[in-house]
Amino acid sequence: MGKLINIGFGNVVNAGKIIAIINPDSAPIKRMIQNAKDAGTAIDATQGRRTKSVIVMENSELVLSALQPETLTSRFHNTVIGKDGEDE
Repeated sequence: MGKLINIGFGNVVNAGKIIAIINPDSAPIKRMIQNAKDAGTAIDATQGRRTKSVIVMENSELVLSALQPETLTSRFHNTVIGKDGEDE
């Protein structure tokens, strides 16, 4: 199993399956989220809070998180690359 990243509220995703971490504020991303919700491929991990980042997974599913993209990127970097800057 790959390394896991905490995306908030005890929810985790497989770091090896992440394609992108994006900000949900633009109209095209909002449409992408709505289309994923309609198709049943959106996973809402916000616990009822405002969506602040969208994680695009390899299987085309979208994971919605209440954490800022910068926070998730930092966690991704620390998990996958390692704190010392070398691949683990």
